[in-house]
Amino acid sequence: MSGLSRRTFLGSTAALGAAGIASVAIQPAKAADADDVAIGFGLVTYMWGADWDLPTLLENCRKTNCPGVELRTTHAHKVEPELNEQQRADVAKRFGDAGVTCVGIGSDERFDNPDPAVVKKAIERSKQFIRLSHDIGGSGVKVKPDKFWPNVEKQKTIEQIGKALNELGEYAAGFGQQVRLEVHGQCGELPTIKAIMDVATDDNVAVCWNSNKTDLTGDGSAAENLAKNFELVHKRFGATCHIHELAAPDYPFQDLVNLLVKSKWEGWCLMENASKPADRVAAMAAERKLFDAMIKKAVA
Repeated sequence: MSGLSRRTFLGSTAALGAAGIASVAIQPAKAADADDVAIGFGLVTYMWGADWDLPTLLENCRKTNCPGVELRTTHAHKVEPELNEQQRADVAKRFGDAGVTCVGIGSDERFDNPDPAVVKKAIERSKQFIRLSHDIGGSGVKVKPDKFWPNVEKQKTIEQIGKALNELGEYAAGFGQQVRLEVHGQCGELPTIKAIMDVATDDNVAVCWNSNKTDLTGDGSAAENLAKNFELVHKRFGATCHIHELAAPDYPFQDLVNLLVKSKWEGWCLMENASKPADRVAAMAAERKLFDAMIKKAVA
């Protein structure tokens, strides 16, 4: 795999097999040296990459040293479950030729709705994304918990989401894929995510950290609260972590990177940035430099 100049990311997250999360074949982190930390860097196509077709997206990632991509559904790259077998093979080949890793698919599916028919439809659509990710060389699919509903007990919604995730985790195992629950929406407070994951016990179900301001909720400093909330779920982390503008003053990204390195997490930190720079390609390259400096500081 090309492009990871400061880290060795020797295995591929596409190696996730039926044994579950532990089978992600990534070089173990060695926190004594930044070159041995198995944390990759890349892009979620939500926002910055939303209007790029696939060739443009891959070229921009290649030249900015951002060699991992999570493809968000509905965007201009048009990588959707409706692709036929040959089209899927073409997508996989484009990633391989560019030296960029398809980290997986960012779906918009969620399982909180009190209508069982709606939840069933979301589960079946998620299965389509799982098959798509497998066929294009990805290693997993992002899904969402979303929200609580009026007149529905929160615990009932938590259990409903967890059971849906277990069904998907079992299904994903047959395709070597990981189901990644994004820390998102009204259900995105970390105690709630932990409660969902306590129900979603399947080994192929994992947490996708999302760098939300609610990560900082608590009685201590931002760094202290981040560490406490991180501790609630980090043992269930999957192969993806969403980050935002690293220089933003309202989130302690250096502290997050410190926690990732200290916990010897192995996966991809993926930009999901909402700002609107005049030159997104230059901004991607600048974010990569900031990230490299944070990794170096974390292992110093």
